[in-house]
Amino acid sequence: MTTADAPLPPEAETEDHVALDEDYVLTPAFVEKVVDAADDGDGARLTALLEDLHPADVADLMGFLTEQHRGVVVIWLPADLLAETLPELDDGIREEVLERVPHLILAEALQELDSDDAAAVVEDLEDDQREKVLAAMPDEDRAAIESSLGYAEDTAGRLMQREVMAAPQFWNVGDTIDHIRKQGEDLPELFFDIYIVDPANKPIGGVPVSGLLRAPRTVALTDIMEPVNAIAVDQDQEEVAYIFEKYHLISAPVVDAAGRLVGQITVDDIVNIIQEENREDILRLAGVQDEDRGSTIPEIVRSRVPWLTINLATATLGASVIGWFEGTIQQIVALAVLMPIVSAIGGNAGTQALTVTVRALATRELNSSNAPRTFWRELVVGLSNGLLLAPLIGLATAFWFRDESWLIGVVIAAAMVLNLLVAASVGVLTPLTLSKLKFDPAVSSAVFVTATTDFFGFLIFLGLATMVLL
Repeated sequence: MTTADAPLPPEAETEDHVALDEDYVLTPAFVEKVVDAADDGDGARLTALLEDLHPADVADLMGFLTEQHRGVVVIWLPADLLAETLPELDDGIREEVLERVPHLILAEALQELDSDDAAAVVEDLEDDQREKVLAAMPDEDRAAIESSLGYAEDTAGRLMQREVMAAPQFWNVGDTIDHIRKQGEDLPELFFDIYIVDPANKPIGGVPVSGLLRAPRTVALTDIMEPVNAIAVDQDQEEVAYIFEKYHLISAPVVDAAGRLVGQITVDDIVNIIQEENREDILRLAGVQDEDRGSTIPEIVRSRVPWLTINLATATLGASVIGWFEGTIQQIVALAVLMPIVSAIGGNAGTQALTVTVRALATRELNSSNAPRTFWRELVVGLSNGLLLAPLIGLATAFWFRDESWLIGVVIAAAMVLNLLVAASVGVLTPLTLSKLKFDPAVSSAVFVTATTDFFGFLIFLGLATMVLL
């Protein structure tokens, strides 16, 4: 393993290369050295600082630098390090970096990558730059990238690498090993399985590399091959990630509409997809679009304002309920102090149920067969939480407003139980309904749940107060 393959622990680095702390995070001192070298235009110094960094650490470094400093640093990255760094960069930063890399250097760097990573980089190029870069690449590499870009975004075809190790079904172990050794640089950079194909180039099984090395040379591949989970080129990447996770796959063949082998997907690509999908779900639950360290202030504002506008509208709806009971609040001012407690607890409980439900839908743990059981479970949990919290808030309120009426404590206790039941219900039913209607349950569920718990929290509490206290 070379120094570029894995980060060096701090104690193994020289004084000039103390880049990572004990948590493998770039140190402020190292970042400052890079900034100083960039300010001085010291290319030799930058090369010395960066050449032993892992590509992931270089990408992390780019996130700490300003646009001006990134423009200097990227010029001095060796072609092989630049190539491996580009797929690691945040989307916004990568687009910015690509604008500064001459097309000939970029074409050289992309030849170091597998076709899937190269296609992901080329996809971010402007049309004119893309044409120049592809024109400067060898025909074989250009054809592989253009073929990958021909598939729809977020599908297995776009995700796969076309470099794959396949063997005909009549070969034995010795034939396969000899063939692999002769391939040299033509081998995929990373592969875990040899796919066995029939005369029509359709995968009929796979042999792990470890199994190949253990078997005698005379053993037929068909005798040691295992079933494979073939992935269709048009299959959604989220579906592919689910298959990998469920069946604990390290790699899988990708087939076209006719079932012919056209590429492979490896687990390193799937890890990125899982992280990306989880990140999107977390952001969408908060009503935030895709943001990274390269996002500008106007981009962030544009992504957040629409959801804040919706929140403003739903908050107005909740406030309108308070207006219905204006007379009650004027007579019992204590209600104005207490009603935010009911809505806040309901909102938190609804978010808890919502988060659990959205996660269960994403991992396929929740479907129509067990949805009723999940709903009733959350309802019982909501009731239990309400019965546990109600006496606490009821006694505290009765003691707090003992000069007015102890019934205020009874009202808020009953309102809390009822609103927690409402929160549990909408926390489960909202994402289930959106999923049934083919909408992403992570996108707007949180806004609806919060609005519902506020509306019914105020309505229940003030309604009970009007009936009991007046």
